[in-house]
Amino acid sequence: MKGFLAICKVELRLFIRDFFGFFFALVFPVMMLLLFGSIFGNEPVYEGADIRQMDISVPAYSVMVIGVTGLMSLPLTLSGYKEKKIYKRFDATPAGKKRVMLAQVFVNFIMTLVGILILLIVGRVLYRIRIKGAFLPVFISIMISIAAMFSMGFLFTAVGKDLKSTSLFCYFFYFVMLFLSGATVPDMLFSDTIRKISAFLPMTYAVDLVQGVFAGDSLGTYGTELLVLGIMTAACTVIGAVLYRKKDWT
Repeated sequence: MKGFLAICKVELRLFIRDFFGFFFALVFPVMMLLLFGSIFGNEPVYEGADIRQMDISVPAYSVMVIGVTGLMSLPLTLSGYKEKKIYKRFDATPAGKKRVMLAQVFVNFIMTLVGILILLIVGRVLYRIRIKGAFLPVFISIMISIAAMFSMGFLFTAVGKDLKSTSLFCYFFYFVMLFLSGATVPDMLFSDTIRKISAFLPMTYAVDLVQGVFAGDSLGTYGTELLVLGIMTAACTVIGAVLYRKKDWT
């Protein structure tokens, strides 16, 4: 256990030193919150509505944080270690590559929760956001979204032949989903064409699920979202594991 914690400590330092991962997971979502908060304030989404602008923005930006760690930080770290044969070196030590990979997943998971917590604190202090959902449903919705995005990032690493190709997958899918899923711009502003496109993006279902549960809806209301995210998690994990076994990636 001490060995694993020591590896986590090192990986945490590397995460913080990585400007891209640190900035876009912990700083950028807060900047977006402040920007849109200064423009729209925390007014009702429409006249007479009980849901306010920031009440739906904070859960959407929470999915943005999950996307950064799951689709960018984690897969690019795994791919970089793979390309530099770092895992192969760890195989020759008592630590082993599996423990290192587990530590990388754990650190990104913790930083995801930290990023979401910072958003919640800033949203509560500055805009008095309201979370109507109970703790357990909110927590489950976040965990399911994390599992889906992390598994998708894992698949990108398995498919990519090197860091360059993995980066191409990560950047393309992350930014497409970031702007077309409702994670940045509310989907109520989308045209019908964009809505049809967003229906094919996994992050759209994560945004809908987290926003709905934050607003007080039960998990059962989002059966489609849960099914899509669950199937994607299982499929990406299984396919990624099969591809890893077939490739000499250590």
